[in-house]
Amino acid sequence: MQPVKKPRKNRRLWIIAAVVTAIVAIIVAILAWYTVQLTPVDKTNTEKQVVEIELGTTPNQIATLLKNDGLIRSKTAFSWHTRINGVQNKLQAGTYRLSPSESIPEIVSHITSGRVDTFNITFLPGATLADHREVLIEAGYSAQEVDAALAKTYDSPLFQDAPASANLEGYIFGETYSFATDVSVEQILERTFEEFYSVVQENNLTEQYKSHGLSLYEGITLASIVQREASPAGDDMPTIAQVFYRRLAIGMPLGSDVTYQFIADKTGVPRDPNLDSPYNTRRYVGLPPGPIASPGEKALLAVADPSDTNYLYFLSGDDDVTYFAKTLAEHEANISNHCRMKCQIL
Repeated sequence: MQPVKKPRKNRRLWIIAAVVTAIVAIIVAILAWYTVQLTPVDKTNTEKQVVEIELGTTPNQIATLLKNDGLIRSKTAFSWHTRINGVQNKLQAGTYRLSPSESIPEIVSHITSGRVDTFNITFLPGATLADHREVLIEAGYSAQEVDAALAKTYDSPLFQDAPASANLEGYIFGETYSFATDVSVEQILERTFEEFYSVVQENNLTEQYKSHGLSLYEGITLASIVQREASPAGDDMPTIAQVFYRRLAIGMPLGSDVTYQFIADKTGVPRDPNLDSPYNTRRYVGLPPGPIASPGEKALLAVADPSDTNYLYFLSGDDDVTYFAKTLAEHEANISNHCRMKCQIL
């Protein structure tokens, strides 16, 4: 007895079904892969990178640039997305700030929008030059270009009486600034100098300091100490400035702990009230050689117009209130009553 043969028609249907199934499986796999490739490289990494797309750069070259910068998962997915959405010829030259937390559709939308990217950068009053350096590096600039910019000499009336040995300590004005993405570190610094000098001019600080026997450089130096000594609100700044002026007048050391702390931190040595440095105003009479931080507007104005009081001592209590005293006995009582913890900190 001969075996029953399946009709050829059924065999062809099975083959066709198998082929269709395989094609569907491939399409599904491709779509799944494509969907994944469109997602962000790293959703948690929101750090912005500056991407420069020059005029005449092709879509494929843009895809390569983004891939090399770690901003997209796949050049192919990028190209497919731009073609599917008909925007492959609408990618615009410019400077953009992009992050690995953005998906390909978000990046493409960004690049086709034509808007000029800007970013904010904040320098805090009371921060040191080292602090400002870190802010610039965190904004996306390399340590090399930041250090080169900080080492430059700038032509600004703000530096009119600064000694040749002075650096930019104290001169980066604390404020929040908005910049175009392609701005250089030098341009950022120049903007802070302009802002600083506008405060000097608007408040006639050069003449105000002169009336107290200080140059602009010395006034900024004293203001930087007042800034670091004051409470966060800054309401005590004019009276702190008065204390320092009185001490200068009678030849008494300023006795400011923040000055020796500054130079100790800068030079990498332990904080010591007996540190032998002209910046240590516990040991040396008069102002330190230069600013110890960036003074804010309140501190600058406090030095220009100190309070009409007659204190000789002050301290910041454990409750962050500043306590003033006219005599050493009053000051010691303030230490005993209000500064059991803070006054033990070097």
